Parts: sequence; C-alpha cells; structure tokens
Amino acid sequence: MKKITFSIGACFVLLFVFVFFARSALAAPSVDAVFSPPTLDVLEMREALKEQVLGAAYASPVKYAIRNAIYSGVSIETIVLLLLLPVVTTFIAGARHLVGLRGFGIFFPAALGVVFAAIGPVVGIALFLLIVLISTIVRIGLRKIKAKLAYLPRMSLILWLVSLSVLVVLFASPYVSGLDFANISIFPLLIMVLLVEEFTRVQLGKNVEFAASLTFETLILAVLAFVILSYKPLQLFALLHPELVLVTALLFDLFLGRYMGLRLLEMWRFRTLLRK
Repeated sequence: MKKITFSIGACFVLLFVFVFFARSALAAPSVDAVFSPPTLDVLEMREALKEQVLGAAYASPVKYAIRNAIYSGVSIETIVLLLLLPVVTTFIAGARHLVGLRGFGIFFPAALGVVFAAIGPVVGIALFLLIVLISTIVRIGLRKIKAKLAYLPRMSLILWLVSLSVLVVLFASPYVSGLDFANISIFPLLIMVLLVEEFTRVQLGKNVEFAASLTFETLILAVLAFVILSYKPLQLFALLHPELVLVTALLFDLFLGRYMGLRLLEMWRFRTLLRK
C-alpha cells in the first residue's frame, strides 16, 4: 500500500513539475519555436519536387505516384508522415531488440510520436502523463473496492473516466495561462485516449513500479519518434527518395529479425560474467 501511494504521489509531483516548467517554457518567446508543433514548409517541398530530375517510371514508381497524389490534392504532410512511419517503427524495433529498451509494444510509442508531432511535445507529454495518472488511479481504485467487473466493461469505465477528465482539462484550459489545450485537434486527442486500453492491459498482472518503468521508457521512445518525424532534412529526404527510405527500413527489419544475440543493456548488465 505504501508503494502504491508513493507511486501515485510521484506521478502527481512529476505532472506538476512538468506543467510548471512547460508554462514557463511556453511563456518565453525565445524558445517558443522549439516547443511549437513541427510544420513542413510546403512551398519548399514543392520547389524541391519540381527541381528533382526523375528517371524512368519503372525505376522510380513511388516518386511518380507521390507527384500524381500531390497534384490530385493529397497533403504533402500526410505523404511524408506515411513515408517516415516505417522509419519510426524500425527505429523503435531496433531500440527494443538491439539496445534493450522496454515499452508498450511498437504501436504505442509510434502512435504517441505521431500525436506529439500533431499537437506539440509539451502539450502531448502533459496529456499523456495526465491520462496515465488517471487510468492508474482508476485501476487501483477498482481493485481496492473489489469491483468484480469483466474486462470489457471495466475498460469502458476507465475510458469513460479518462474522457471525462480530459474534457474537464479542456474546459479549464482557458483559465490556465501558458498552456493552450483549447486548440487541440480531435484526432490526436482521440488516439491518445484510446491508447489507455493498451496501457491498462499491460498494467494488468504487473506491479505499479514496473508499469511506471515501462511508461517512462515508452515516453522516451515516443519523444525520439517525434524527433524523427519532425526532423526537416529527413522529411525532405524521404519525400525526394521514397524508394530508398522504404527499402532501407525493410532491410533493417529483416536484419533485426535474424539477430538473436544479447542486447546492449544485457551486455552491460552481465558484463562481469561475459569477461569471464
């Protein structure tokens, strides 16, 4: 009981400290550009596409398909996001399979990275911590009152409480200076709320400390995924050389699938035994 209370208190403190520094960061105009949601320079992208010399259609089919899609009205941001998504998932797979980082699967941190790219890392991390905190408190509360609910109704109840809590935050955001939750798009917010099911499912059967560790490492992977998605030179490279990006991600995935050795963190953990 003491460990659970300590973990919940630590989550409250972490959320309070993060919101405090986030408000200070957003209030400072010198770093406003750093925390603003990343946007593509569409004109720059279009000019780069016009200046690129294309080869034969059979050698670069994706390049021709991209141009036809853009001329038909498909957003450049959507195309770049879909091209970089395999890169993000490959990176997360490498970080887990080669380095040894843990997390809530591959989809969870990748989806969080997309959400951070859509609404900004500060607001995204704050909402993520809030949703994780609420879902954890509700799960522990249901366990304490010994509510005998089946899995699906229990998940629906947790999602109901999380949605209500996020709604309260949105209602209160106009009265909180510094943090702007009012202009969040519905789709990133919906993705983040629906990720509660995956988070709660992983929490079942594990203690709070282990779940908190998984949450922290998932957050690290999500922030790194956000950096990949928002890195403009990589965005431009993926748009101009889509075949190379896709094939490279595919080959690296095949390499990861054949690797069965120790992870880097495992090598460090058992370094004494390996020396012998």
